[in-house]
Amino acid sequence: MKQQVKVIKTQRDYDAAVLRLSALMDEEIAPGSSKEAELELLALVIESYERSKVEPVVSDPIEAILFRMDQLGLRKVDLVPYMGSQSKVSEVLARKRPLNLAMIRKLHQELGIPADVLLAKTDDAVDLSEAPSYDPAKFPIKEMISRGYFEGFRGTLREARDNAEELIRSFMRGIHLHPTQQARLRAPMHQSGTRLMDEYALLAWHVAVLKKARQIKFKSVYVKGSLTDERLKELARLSRFEQGPRLAQEFLADIGIALVFETHFNKTYLDGAAMFDGDRPVVALTLRHDRLDNFWFALMHELVHVKEHLGPDRSFIADNLEDKIHQQSKEEREADEGAREILIPHAEWLASDLMNSPTMDAAVALADKLRIHPTIVAGRVRFESGNWRLLSSIKAEVRCQFLGQLEERPQLS
Repeated sequence: MKQQVKVIKTQRDYDAAVLRLSALMDEEIAPGSSKEAELELLALVIESYERSKVEPVVSDPIEAILFRMDQLGLRKVDLVPYMGSQSKVSEVLARKRPLNLAMIRKLHQELGIPADVLLAKTDDAVDLSEAPSYDPAKFPIKEMISRGYFEGFRGTLREARDNAEELIRSFMRGIHLHPTQQARLRAPMHQSGTRLMDEYALLAWHVAVLKKARQIKFKSVYVKGSLTDERLKELARLSRFEQGPRLAQEFLADIGIALVFETHFNKTYLDGAAMFDGDRPVVALTLRHDRLDNFWFALMHELVHVKEHLGPDRSFIADNLEDKIHQQSKEEREADEGAREILIPHAEWLASDLMNSPTMDAAVALADKLRIHPTIVAGRVRFESGNWRLLSSIKAEVRCQFLGQLEERPQLS
């Protein structure tokens, strides 16, 4: 008989809810069943009541496990029976793998850790290798092989397709995505009008980006609110140096933001994306247009997303900057306008009169005044006028600075 979860108002309600939660944890519950939903709701209402009435001693599941290990004198190897393998134990304790329901049940039953504590935050992220809500056959296996995504695989394309589930699981191990990110696989994403983005190619690219981001060494942790307009303008001024894009990567790493490069897949039409990996912002660029002005605009566009739009309910934004439909959204307009204002403030643009007199001297003069690279000014002139031949002698490439990173293969977690 299905039981209804009620709001906890009294201690008696609380005791009954805890008792019911413990009973559910002792059962073998089928994924997606009404009992699983009941269990999750019970954990939520219990947590809500405890926050209002009780000062929790330990509310973090990993801290609770570590506390119990210390109490009982347990080592990591002693947790293998509850988590499946020593590598899984290490990943869970390092917060690289979420607890799944089987682990929670065993830790609750065998070590006596409260189930509601173990369930706290476990639905915030999903390990894609543990919760395959995707179809392995739909991934661009051939292109993933050519990129070296399947480390150690030496078989044929047919063998790869026959073993797609195992290969995809291995590739995605340790990658945790928020449910809103996973929802992409159920909601087609339009690109450039009528074209549909290949969501499985986008997911493969996304995972590769996160793996690359985790290889970066950071000097500090990202602090929300630290990405101010002034700091972005300081970043833009690095463009005037020959190695400006590489300096930008170092600049962002110093404030806890990863900047990585990964070529776009066929049928994704990507310029870049902004996302979170846990609490760390990641900006990824494809450099599909090998122009310095495009690099700086795309970078600022994504950083405006990090500053203004990423959050608990929006942890991934992918961009094709040529997509007219995409540009109609409020977020994309704000990111475009923000990027333009950071690179060339509107007042400076109007004062320059470059639209009426697009000369090389005027472009260089404005670049010198703003302390940015002249290609950024020339690119703005071409964009605003719609004439891509204007100031054609003011141009520079960027891909050559990151060839090694573009060719680097993401390491297995």
